[in-house]
Amino acid sequence: MSAGAPEATLAAPPQPYDPLRLCVFATIALLGWLAGPFALVVFAGLGFSGYWHARRAGLTRSKCFLRDTRLVLSYLGALLVAGAAGAVLQVQGWLDVL
Repeated sequence: MSAGAPEATLAAPPQPYDPLRLCVFATIALLGWLAGPFALVVFAGLGFSGYWHARRAGLTRSKCFLRDTRLVLSYLGALLVAGAAGAVLQVQGWLDVL
């Protein structure tokens, strides 16, 4: 090749769209259906903890739909409270049967 000639590059063929997120969402929905409010408490707690640590490290904007990490923390906190209330009601229902 000469110094002034452009190099030929081979472009990789485009990859088809991988709907991995849909599989993840379905798996989380299955866990939620099987474990009920207990799964909500676990997932909301993990999310809240992760965003809490990220916010303390300086993250103010998220890729989450809500964008602002304060809104994300509020949302996850509300889910955590709702899940805890649902878990208490479910356990009370189990105890009433006994």
